[in-house]
Formats: sequence, C-alpha cells, structure tokens
Amino acid sequence: MLLSLVLIVPCLLLVAAGIVMIGGETPRVTRAKLAAYPIGLAFLGAIGTLVLVTSQGPVTVRLYDPSSVASFIIPLGFYVDRLSAVMMTLITGVSTIIYCYSTRYMYQDRHARRYLVLICLTDFVLICMVSSGNLMMLFLFWQILSYLLYLLAHNHIHSATLAGAFKTFTLLRIADMAFLGGIALAYQLYGTLEFHELFARAAATPMTLSILPGLDVNATTAVTFLLFIGAMGKSAQFPLHLWLPGSLFAPTPVHALLHAGIINAGGFLINRLAPLFGLSSTTLHMAFVVGTLTAVLGATMMLAQNDIKKTLGFSTIGQMGYMIMECGLGAFSLAVFHLIAHGLFKATVFLNCGNVIHKARQEPHFPPTSHEDEETGFSRLTWSTGFVTTLFIPLLILLVTHGVLRIPLLESQGTVIILFFIWITSSQAILTLTRLRAVASWKVSAAMLLTLLFTVFVYLFAVESFTAFLYPDPSEVASYFKTADIPDWLFDVIVVMAALMTIFGWSYLYLRAHGRTVWMPTWIESLRLRLYTVFLNRLYADELYQLIGSTTAQLVHRIDKLERGWSR
Repeated sequence: MLLSLVLIVPCLLLVAAGIVMIGGETPRVTRAKLAAYPIGLAFLGAIGTLVLVTSQGPVTVRLYDPSSVASFIIPLGFYVDRLSAVMMTLITGVSTIIYCYSTRYMYQDRHARRYLVLICLTDFVLICMVSSGNLMMLFLFWQILSYLLYLLAHNHIHSATLAGAFKTFTLLRIADMAFLGGIALAYQLYGTLEFHELFARAAATPMTLSILPGLDVNATTAVTFLLFIGAMGKSAQFPLHLWLPGSLFAPTPVHALLHAGIINAGGFLINRLAPLFGLSSTTLHMAFVVGTLTAVLGATMMLAQNDIKKTLGFSTIGQMGYMIMECGLGAFSLAVFHLIAHGLFKATVFLNCGNVIHKARQEPHFPPTSHEDEETGFSRLTWSTGFVTTLFIPLLILLVTHGVLRIPLLESQGTVIILFFIWITSSQAILTLTRLRAVASWKVSAAMLLTLLFTVFVYLFAVESFTAFLYPDPSEVASYFKTADIPDWLFDVIVVMAALMTIFGWSYLYLRAHGRTVWMPTWIESLRLRLYTVFLNRLYADELYQLIGSTTAQLVHRIDKLERGWSR
C-alpha cells in the first residue's frame, strides 16, 4: 500500500498536467477545473503516505540501477521517510489551493494553459525532489526546478519580467555550481551518494583536505560548505537573495507557490543531510551567521519598501534567514516547523495580495485615498502588559528555573535557544497588538497574554512532539545542538541585545503615544535618513551586481583582443 502511494502521488500530478494539455473540445475553464481533482487526490495520497510512513517506517523504491553498465552509479528511485512525507503533504496541500485559485486568476490570459501545466509540472518536480533516493537525483530535480522558475515568470514579452527571470536563472546557476562541486567532492571522498551510506562513511572515516600549503580543512566541512551554498541560492540568502525581488513581476500565484517547497528548499536540504551537517561545526556556524544577517537585512529592507509585493518578498527573505539561522543553531526540526508554518501563512498572504492587486486594477478608487488620522494614544495597562510579558516574564522564568528549581537549564544551550525563539516570536506578535486602538485596553492586554501562552505551547509542541516525530533518537538531537554550540559570550551578547531592543521598542512606543519625542544627536538623525535611502534601494545590490557584470565583460573583451593580437 505504501509503495503504491509513493508512486501514485507524483503520477497524479502528471495526470493533471495531461488533462490541461489534452482536453479536446472541452472549454478551457472546465478543463482546468477538472485537473484540480488529481491534485486534490495527490494531497490525500500524501496524507496517507505520512500516516503509513509514521506507522510502518521509511520506504525505498528502486526504479533503475545502472551498476552493471556504469562506473558512476546514479540509481533512480525514491526514499520516503517522515521528513519527505511531511514535505509532500505541504507541497500538495498548498499547491491544491494555488491551482484552484489560479484557474480563475489567470482565466483571461491567453497563455493560461501553459501556465497551469507549468504549475502541475513544478509540483511533480517538487515531490520527486523531496523524495529522491540519493543526492545526485535530488540535484537533478533541483536543477529542473530552477529551469521551471525561469518559465514561470510567464510574461517574457515584458522586459522587466524577462530581466528578472534571467537574473533568477543566473544567480541560481552560481549557487548550483557549488552544489554540484559538493556532490562531486562527496563522491570522490566517500564513493557513494546514497544518503545512509554517505552519512555512515563520513562519520566512520574522518578526513582532512589540504587546500593550500599549511591550510588543512576537514573533509566534511568542505563538502557541507559547498552544499550549503546551494541551499543559500534556493532560499535567497544574502548575498544571493537578489533573484527573489527580481522575480516579483511573475504572476502572484507563482510567489505563493514558492512557499510550497521552492524558497524553503534550503531548509529541507540541510535537514535531509542533517547527519552530514551535524559533523561540521564550522558550516553550522557559517549558516548561523548567514541566516542572522539575512533575517536582519531582509526585515529591514521590507520595512522600507512601498510596494506590496516587494514588502512580502523581502519579508520572505527575512523569514528564510530565520529558518537558516535555526539550522545553524542545530535546531533542525524547529527549522522544518518554521518552514511549514511560514509556507502556509505566506502562501495565503500572497494569494490575498493577488486579490488586492486585481481589485485595484478594476476599481480606480481602491484603495481609498481618504482616511482618518489614526488615534495615537493607548492606555498604560496595554503598555505595561506588553512590557512585562515581553521582557520580565521570560527572564524571570529563566532565572527561577535555573536558580530556584536547580534545573540545569543553562547547561543545555539547545533548550535555551528554544526559549530564546519563544521570547522573540512572542515579542514580535505582542508588539503588533499595540495597533489595536478601537478595542478596550483590558481586551488588548488579555490578547497579549493569550498570544504569549499560544506561542509558548506552539514552540513546546515543536520541541517535544515534532522533534520526536522527525528525529526519534534524542541523542542525535543532542549531538546536533552540541555541534552547533556557539561561545557562551556570543550567546549572552545576543540575549542582551535582544533585551535592549525590546526595552527601546516599548519606550519609543510609550513616548510617541504620549506626544513626546526621543532626543537624538543630529548625526544620528542624518544617518537614519541615509540608511533609510540605502534600504529603500535594497542596499544598491542590483547596481553593484550590474557594475561587476559590466566590468567582468569589459575585462574578458580586453583579454580576448590581446589574445587575438598575439595570435597574429
């Protein structure tokens, strides 16, 4: 039964593509709606696969083994475990909604049939990628996905759309070159690309590579570093993030589809290769730095944008940085949980964004330009509740747990990391509640407390149930946290900075609500305006990349002219 479901789910997506392409005299809209049924059945099949994998264990399907005819063995087959089944459920569930939405959203486009076929094919490639039986097969579908992203830009007649699609294609090629280099190095060192054999050989035979005289690098670090660059490309990590803003000219449902397993493919790749990444502290620390930098820059650039799709796009970049940062801290299961939650949330937000854009094009007076000034004040009860719940309660829990109850909490950095994410996430959610002006203050305060409790229980679920679901061996989870362990002083600095930012945020809100201003030196005010301009223009990264490209082209042209002159 499980074997059949593993093969049926991707086949149903191909059937949906065939229905759209081959419809005879059936009206186009009706044919497109008929194709939604196989996609829905694929979603049900993914749920069944998840249930069966949970109860019966992983399944391996070997379709083709060329060991008798090739020295470089790339068997074709599927390996579906709990991680694959979770991703299959997310992909098919989100894709079902997106496809049904697209049948009406794109019905006036003369190339709608091609677009819907590409949606089905992208779902098929995603399912095959997350259930690939070995690293090379995963990379092949990873590559096909990059080509499909270029095609999904859809309106290539539009110059900006074509330029964005080309930028997407180019930047992903740069990252994928490193990905392919990591695969080749892994095969050369360990002689296999099968996941379990690769993990076992890497753990059993530690190696050292001599890159330069006097510079030796751990072999696992070299392999995982190259693979991580590939993950950086797909998940739009700084400085390879530019393809996502450049792709925003594509139809809005395409960006919703990104959250079904494309933009978050980096988190999946690191989790799929978790036993390999768990052998390299250096790569995990690098992932932590890159993820943190991307999260901060993505969120800051999001706040400076004045376009709805750019705002959501940079928000996605920031959230993907958050996901990679969690991987860098060894919280692999938490990254998957974040991947799922953000995928479901942001996909629906992009679809609603499509509704807003569609309505604005049809109704010139939408959104309304006349609006009343927002009431600025809020009660001290609301402010006090938010301040206490986001600052004092988390610190109090930490100190009481360790100091009074004598629970060795601080000795387990992994546990403290989970508490830190609870703190930051709840603080962000509670800060947004301060914008509720027309609601009684006691209701806002109650909503803040309920938000804190909800966040705590959700993260506890992620820590206990979801972690045990994906990684049943507690010693394996502990080893990941130990490998990703960052220096205590650095972690203390992060906690102190987060606390100071929380205090500053609530102080600023209080002073502004009561008609006061925060005094700042003139140079800080000037710097703030300059930084706003820089982030509004996305760090001028597009101009910098264009300058690098033109300079490189000129250099190559000059070298070519010199070679021709010498040949004469």
